[in-house]
Amino acid sequence: MAKLAFVTPRYGAGVLGGSEAQVRDEARGLAARGHDVEVLTTCATSHMTWENEWPAGVTVEEGVRVRRFETVPWSDPSLWISLERRIVEGDQLEEAEELAWVNSRLRVPDLYFHIAEAGHSYDALIFSPYLFWNTLYCIGLVPERSILVPCLHDESYAYTGSVRAALAGVAEVWFLSEPEHQLAHRLAPLPSHQVVGSAVHVPERYDPLGFKERHGLERPFVLCAGRREEGKGWPQAVRGFASAIIRHGLQLDLVSIGGGDPNIPPGLESRIIDLGYLEDDEVANAFAAAEAYIQPSPNESFSRTTMESWLAGTVVIANMASDVVSWHCERSGGGLVYGDEIEMGECLRMVAEAPKLASELAARGREYVLANYTWPRVLDGMEAALERFR
Repeated sequence: MAKLAFVTPRYGAGVLGGSEAQVRDEARGLAARGHDVEVLTTCATSHMTWENEWPAGVTVEEGVRVRRFETVPWSDPSLWISLERRIVEGDQLEEAEELAWVNSRLRVPDLYFHIAEAGHSYDALIFSPYLFWNTLYCIGLVPERSILVPCLHDESYAYTGSVRAALAGVAEVWFLSEPEHQLAHRLAPLPSHQVVGSAVHVPERYDPLGFKERHGLERPFVLCAGRREEGKGWPQAVRGFASAIIRHGLQLDLVSIGGGDPNIPPGLESRIIDLGYLEDDEVANAFAAAEAYIQPSPNESFSRTTMESWLAGTVVIANMASDVVSWHCERSGGGLVYGDEIEMGECLRMVAEAPKLASELAARGREYVLANYTWPRVLDGMEAALERFR
């Protein structure tokens, strides 16, 4: 059995995010198979503030040893904002500027020292995702034992020198999907690498009627799940939904679950219902109760929520700006894609007017998930890939 360290910026029950959920499932899955698994992470739960909310030290959570380190407050918020703006606008920063950008928002020096001192005691260190200090600053400490699971997006950050160096400078890179793999080839010369994929748990049962009753949902609804942020497409989803109910007179509500402020526009409070954070079982019930799932995010490397929707028998309406989700929809035949808010409205109208067709599409999606993205299959692949590190 291997001794493994997962290095990730946030970890634990209640921490929202696809890559965070993926690391948690991978760590628990490999620990259950007998591997000595430790998670190296911060005391923070929010990716916006990075405030220390958990105590530093070692705990055991769901059978996994978790070692938390305190974050250091922003050294210069104004510097980070300035450099961040330049990156988003496509500027190429000098090496010293990139280093300042990486260091100015989030630092975890005790994590760095732990990996520097104890890194060689692990057979492999698995860093994920790519964009944070924990990865960009620490991954070079033990490169011959380091695996990067980047959860890469086609965005301006991916084209920085720091990210290119991380992709090229490790022992191995694991990708979650073929489009992510192809993007990485456009960014950097890659070391040994493979598409290991990801997975979602298959619920034993769903309770869609109970979900509607518990949350007082009287009209049929479409669901949007995840962080309510610009980068995840939430404002576009709101605009597209609002346009659809006006243009087509749809008798559908939009239910939102996840983190962040939904900023529901005035006049839509009765049609957009925010349920905030839900426990995992209730999230599954939300997918099963929905008429469709809107995936508006252009920035996906796998899209767990797409898989959760299909497993629940719910059709997916996806932003074609995401190569990854478009790829899943094309391969599975289980989803609809849109290019703008008007096309999103047409997809919603189809779901409302042709529920049988929507159900048939969703059934194809469920078959696709069960054939490709279950944890036994993915963990088998990870264990095979880890053989070279033992």
